[in-house]
Amino acid sequence: MSTFDKHDLSGFVGKHVVYTYDNGWNYEIYVKNAHTLDYRIHSGLVGNRWVKDQKAYIVRVASDVYKISWTEPTGTDVSLIVNLGDNVFHGTIFFPRWVMNNPEKTVCFQNDHIPLMNSYRDAGPAYPTEVIDEFATITFVRDCGADNDTVIDCAASELPANFPDNLR
Repeated sequence: MSTFDKHDLSGFVGKHVVYTYDNGWNYEIYVKNAHTLDYRIHSGLVGNRWVKDQKAYIVRVASDVYKISWTEPTGTDVSLIVNLGDNVFHGTIFFPRWVMNNPEKTVCFQNDHIPLMNSYRDAGPAYPTEVIDEFATITFVRDCGADNDTVIDCAASELPANFPDNLR
């Protein structure tokens, strides 16, 4: 029997987490509520892409460990493990072939381009899927409360040069 309430997301909802994958890619997420997140990509294959109100499956798997999974309009599938106790992160991203062939098509504020992302996804190709499976180090965590639309509200290129140190 577990020693924690697997349905209690109160230690995770409202968290703003910045992390760097072992391959050097830098990302951030904001857990807006129990079913939604915002995220921003600072560097990597689709650096400067950002998304608000992404529907996601968010579960607690241990005392300080959470899992987030979702499918983007691009057809990209994502599964993240966030270990707040040890500042360890693990992400698996399943990129459809069209994203690997033309990543620049996704570098935008996705919310303004969902029909376009859907059309790219539908045109494909979807396969072979590229799997990125990496550990990351959590470099910044803060609690911003639930449903705060100001946490991620611009592209990474619009942030101050000292981000996220300017938030401390």
